[in-house]
Amino acid sequence: MFTKTLILTRLFKENRNAANAGPMRNYMKGHFPFLGIKSPLRKELEKQFFKETGLLHEPFNKELIEELWNKQEREYQYTALTYMEKSLRKLQKSDLPFMEWLITTKSWWDTVDTIAPKPVGKIAEYFPEVINETIDGWAMHENMWLRRAAILFQLKYKEKTNESLLYQYIRKNAESKEFFIQKAIGWALREYSKTNSASVKEFIEGHKLAPLSVREGSKYLK
Repeated sequence: MFTKTLILTRLFKENRNAANAGPMRNYMKGHFPFLGIKSPLRKELEKQFFKETGLLHEPFNKELIEELWNKQEREYQYTALTYMEKSLRKLQKSDLPFMEWLITTKSWWDTVDTIAPKPVGKIAEYFPEVINETIDGWAMHENMWLRRAAILFQLKYKEKTNESLLYQYIRKNAESKEFFIQKAIGWALREYSKTNSASVKEFIEGHKLAPLSVREGSKYLK
């Protein structure tokens, strides 16, 4: 596995761009250093990496993701996310604790907002018992990013959304002053309004939500 990550490291270092790195770091509020590889080029390099290593034809590899997560520059975490997105059908119930580790490590919206609706969402779809066993606990967890993940894990469920569960998690977090929680509530409501606008409209009108949540959640409502 070390050899495989060396391939990606070589590709990334050959294409690093100091002029881009500063603005990219600033966009993320200075939380993470960057190599300065913008998304279109990074995606091309990722394609080359996956082709050279054959990773996508092998079993799901958490060790690879952990190696990339532990690297300093943020582009490595983005490649880990790409790898997970391309491996959703391989996920098992036993992978959920690992997803929790990823959510709570090097946490920021750019990683959490992919992990929650994609790998976590898929695991909960394949193994719905994890909702009661684990995700319910996230909804009121002291870690704000786990609360955000609980609110967002059904983001792509559309007509399969468990409406009562979504609203339950939102009610539990409705009084939060955290920007990222208020934003998540609005985002979840906005997405679900594409499937059931009447229900979302009724929920927003019947509950006291932060103005940010209302504004985001009402975007597609008449």
